[in-house]
Amino acid sequence: MFRYVHTNIIANDPDKLIAFYKEVFQCKSIGEERDLKGQWLDRLTGLHNVHITGEHLLLPGYGEDHPTLEIFSYDAIRESVTGEVNRPGIAHLAFEVDDVETTLELMIRAGGSQVGELVTADYPNNTEAVFVYARDPEGNIIELQSWRQKA
Repeated sequence: MFRYVHTNIIANDPDKLIAFYKEVFQCKSIGEERDLKGQWLDRLTGLHNVHITGEHLLLPGYGEDHPTLEIFSYDAIRESVTGEVNRPGIAHLAFEVDDVETTLELMIRAGGSQVGELVTADYPNNTEAVFVYARDPEGNIIELQSWRQKA
């Protein structure tokens, strides 16, 4: 069996980031809070005396228990490097929304910021898409997208 389970974000302020994803993207608590430590976790992470806390949030639009956005924090966090859209590795999370402009405004009011310009692009079959890149309060890049038939 194969199935996608979760994406993990390490947060400086997990409570603030959890609240942001609940408010802006309607992610939901599903009772999967974590307070993890022990030799098994040290072996898994390759770190010594590691302690992780956080929560799994149900992503909107799918099942009742998966996939989730896992927002964790370590007791000891390394200096972060601001993500860029062209940096190797996982570049962004994408959410399809009803209204990109309204969601972007909500993101900014909740502590996020805009990266580039909001654009509209033509696609086949008389379809257009609206896109914008933005950042959550900790700098993680999020793509907002909306698809519609041209009038």
